[in-house]
Amino acid sequence: MTAVLLRLTLAAALAAALAGPAAAQDTPPTAGDAQKMAVEGLSKLLDALNLFVKSVPQYAAPEVLPNGDIIIRRLNPAPAPEKPKTPEPDETHT
Repeated sequence: MTAVLLRLTLAAALAAALAGPAAAQDTPPTAGDAQKMAVEGLSKLLDALNLFVKSVPQYAAPEVLPNGDIIIRRLNPAPAPEKPKTPEPDETHT
């Protein structure tokens, strides 16, 4: 559970860093500028949150088998790594 909290904290910190302060300006920002910056910041925060949610594995409800084993299946399993193809032996050599 602490790993989840750590990831959430890191995602929020990343979003805050990406939304950082605007470059120095000669004129004070207007209400339209503030609204635009708020929308951009919220967009980046939602993108970071979306990446965080996708990184958390999702599991189905536990199943109890007749022999007493408990299975907790992953809903979105990670793709299995491909095995390297072994070259076919050359039949011309003896």
